[in-house]
Amino acid sequence: MKKIKQVFFNILEVSGPEDRIGRIFDIFLISLILLNVLALVLETVQPIEEAAGTFFYRFELFSVMFFSAEYLLRIWIITLDPRFSHPVSGRLRYMITFIALIDLFAILPFFMPMLNIDLRFLRLFRIFRIFRLLKIVRYFKALNLMARVFINKKEELIMILTFVLFMLVLSASLMYYIENAAQPEAFASIPDAMWWGIATLTTVGYGDVYPVTPLGQILGAFIALLGIGFFALPTGILASGFSEEIRKNKNESSSCPHCGKKLPD
Repeated sequence: MKKIKQVFFNILEVSGPEDRIGRIFDIFLISLILLNVLALVLETVQPIEEAAGTFFYRFELFSVMFFSAEYLLRIWIITLDPRFSHPVSGRLRYMITFIALIDLFAILPFFMPMLNIDLRFLRLFRIFRIFRLLKIVRYFKALNLMARVFINKKEELIMILTFVLFMLVLSASLMYYIENAAQPEAFASIPDAMWWGIATLTTVGYGDVYPVTPLGQILGAFIALLGIGFFALPTGILASGFSEEIRKNKNESSSCPHCGKKLPD
């Protein structure tokens, strides 16, 4: 049994370019995920859904069975990973990791009808099928690089997000008190004014809601100018993070994996 467990572990968790079976499995899984996303998109086209509804259901059934088996296998073999070696607590800790939660959300919508949940809620929950696309993260270095950048820069990004939320509430509140008398429907409350605040701070400017009073227009112009600066900051932070990660990867690839010394050019 331990030998079988090790075989599955090698295929699912540590397969490399030299592991032919693991490579075939990875390619099959990536293809299946992309086909699932394509099916999810095509299902929303009424003529296609009417003509191929049965095929979509059977394909969904096959995919869910495959992804469910994969999910259960990963939970079974994960104890071979030193980080999750304990048979109970190790598996529980693995089940709440980001990648394991993605695997769970990829199959959960299919089983929701069995729980007798309100069908209106179920239709909303089906959107979680798009999480199958995120399963590809474990197979692409570029996506892993992006995840590392967000993790490394999370403090700076959270700080910027907090400041933007503060400015959103402040600008929406001011605009509500300025414009409510002139436009009681468009600026009926501070939460309603937040839609204008989001469109203005992001400099999108949909034009469906806008100030008409002179003071409101001055405030709107000021908020729009601030928005340009606020949303340039996260771009700079992420660009810096990507630069650091790429430099780190170059240094690691040019160093000996055993002693850490720089390899000759």
